[in-house]
Amino acid sequence: MSLLGEPAVDTCSRAGCRATAVWRIDWRNPKIHTAERGKTWLACAEHRDFLYGFLDSRGFPVSVSELIPRA
Repeated sequence: MSLLGEPAVDTCSRAGCRATAVWRIDWRNPKIHTAERGKTWLACAEHRDFLYGFLDSRGFPVSVSELIPRA
């Protein structure tokens, strides 16, 4: 993560995957994070549904949006 809270590298967050991320998955664990404290995972096209499903199945608030490439 950079100092501004944005991921430092646009690589998929799935373990072992080094593909370029095209999706942003924002989530938080309400048992340990306040509403202001969220986390971001990045996903390639192949792993978007897997990562979303992992978080959603745990009941975490989660949203998926297209990752906007850095300039």
